[in-house]
Amino acid sequence: MKTYFLEQLISSPHTSSTDTVPVELASCVLTIGNFDGVHLGHQAMLAQVREIAHTQNLGAAVMIFEPQPREFFAPAKAPARLTNLAEKQALLAEYGVETLIVAGFDTEFRSLSAQAFADILAKRLNVKALVLGDDFRFGHDRTGDSQFLRDYGLDVTNLHTVTDNNTDSDSIDTIDNDAARISSTRVRDLLLAGDLQAANRLLGRDYAITGGVVRGDQIGRTIDFPTANIDLQRIKPALHGIFAVDVVSLDDNGNVIANGLTTLASDGHTGVAGLRPHSLFGTANIGKRPSVDKGDDWRLEVHFPQLQADLYGLNLHVRFLHFLHGERRYDGIEALKAGIHQDVADLLEWREKQI
Repeated sequence: MKTYFLEQLISSPHTSSTDTVPVELASCVLTIGNFDGVHLGHQAMLAQVREIAHTQNLGAAVMIFEPQPREFFAPAKAPARLTNLAEKQALLAEYGVETLIVAGFDTEFRSLSAQAFADILAKRLNVKALVLGDDFRFGHDRTGDSQFLRDYGLDVTNLHTVTDNNTDSDSIDTIDNDAARISSTRVRDLLLAGDLQAANRLLGRDYAITGGVVRGDQIGRTIDFPTANIDLQRIKPALHGIFAVDVVSLDDNGNVIANGLTTLASDGHTGVAGLRPHSLFGTANIGKRPSVDKGDDWRLEVHFPQLQADLYGLNLHVRFLHFLHGERRYDGIEALKAGIHQDVADLLEWREKQI
């Protein structure tokens, strides 16, 4: 999959800038949205894009927004991210997207008229057909919709609401019951409640977070529970608490490195095997760590029982397996150590029951 930033695609060919080289896209069918989580509803949309692309000999393309619009308007009140940009890129590529267009959502972009945006689609992005949700709106003051684009001369297919009972993109019914609608909001609510099984059913896969291991404040080392601090690359995460996880190391292309963690182990401390190939089992805390008074500093920290290794700089894929409990505030370091010790023991006991 090729990724482009919209500025690169719409820059004038006569621009004097040496930083932006205009690119011409091949004719494509495009869908547009946040695609946060790339859940079953999004996957139905992508399946329709691929089908039209195949039938009409077009490329399959997606446009997303960075930041997501609600993050632009009110960052502090924006919903938690299910997927950061890198995670979206990997998932969209997995589901057959050939071209990803990242539109920088800023004051200039949000001020585009519906006409100007349609001109960009047709004249700069070479869009021949669109697949859109039935509630899609665009342009300044949301004046544009699917009918506007049809009147403009573009072929538009509307995909109706995807529900729990019907995720087949060829025969999807609309419903009035929001509780059955597959949406990013619903996935967030389930993850926040610790209901991984239900969230995974709507995602069509196990929920995971990918990020690089960065240096933290190394508090874990001082209490004999060293952790890998995973860079979240989002304003806030969608789930909070203590979890069982399994973790694999990824190469620069996003592929799993065979035994990528155990090969780094020293002194025979090779860790505890995870529940998927090449993974290690871990216990994760994701949240604000109330016991160490770090304010609004969101962290994902993974402790690997029985592992001694330098993991800094690795790109790790953390798959969430089991929710133990929410974050707790402990009174003092000794109480914190005792609490972590019990959490690790409980999660290792859970792992034993899975194998």
